[in-house]
Amino acid sequence: MSEGRRGETTGGGASSEADLAGVLIPSVTPFDPVTGEVDVVALRANLRRWVAEPVRGIVVSGSTGEGVLLDPEERRRILEAARDVIPSYRLLIAGTGAESTRQTIRLTRDAAGTGANAVLVQPPSFFRAQMDGRALGNHYRTVADESPLPVILYQVPLKFSTVELPTGLVAELSEHPRVIGVKDSRGDLGALGKYLAHVTRNFQVLVGDGSRLSAAMEMGAVGGILGVANLVPGEMAAILEAFRQGRTGEAGRIQERVAPLHTGIVARYGAAGVKAALDLLGLKGGLPRAPLRGLDEKELAGMRGVLAAADLLS
Repeated sequence: MSEGRRGETTGGGASSEADLAGVLIPSVTPFDPVTGEVDVVALRANLRRWVAEPVRGIVVSGSTGEGVLLDPEERRRILEAARDVIPSYRLLIAGTGAESTRQTIRLTRDAAGTGANAVLVQPPSFFRAQMDGRALGNHYRTVADESPLPVILYQVPLKFSTVELPTGLVAELSEHPRVIGVKDSRGDLGALGKYLAHVTRNFQVLVGDGSRLSAAMEMGAVGGILGVANLVPGEMAAILEAFRQGRTGEAGRIQERVAPLHTGIVARYGAAGVKAALDLLGLKGGLPRAPLRGLDEKELAGMRGVLAAADLLS
């Protein structure tokens, strides 16, 4: 394997069929408070607000979207609703990871037929002890071989999935012509740096930790899929734009302002916290799907304090 994302490579590398550079919003999935069904009207309302910002695109049915709690028909409805709202010049990425290779392929093909531009695939985790490099490699290569869409690997936060994609495996998969990038949500810049040092030159590395976008960009990441961008899409996009224009000091100052939103809401409470914050900000959040629970009054009070400190509450 050749080394150095910026250096010369001997492998084929992933062709940039989807340019991921920028900030992508991993959309929440609003549910009707009475029926518990996906609230498509609320989803579209959120999407219209978000695509008015200078973001690269939207991810649906990911971790923040409670993707593992959605059935295939719901994923399809969400994609259809999103594609109706999201303009063609924005990316629409679908989370399609499942516990079996067979189901992952089915969801991926369905996403292709519903207008997605790429898929984000988390590793299977139930049989964690058996998910060694060979099993994971076979899984991802089979999915990529069968996928009509470019594939983005998803290194889920270890507190959720507990399966870590080894650097060597990501480097190998970066040579597959259908695997175009990885989202790394571990929040470990050292581990992110190892990915960046060993993947092929055209492979795109995205960060999933909203408190580290600026630092990740300095290391060579092309952008991020950021839960906190549900709350402050313009600010997250401003970090990236300032960095691109060489205004690294400004990028760092914006990063310092928004980092507590990630640590105090996204990292602490996950999808439930992002949804509760959206409600307070005038967007559509609502309750998460059981067995996830909503925030209690004490948690809500603490979250209001985080939002107020960021001058987001009037």
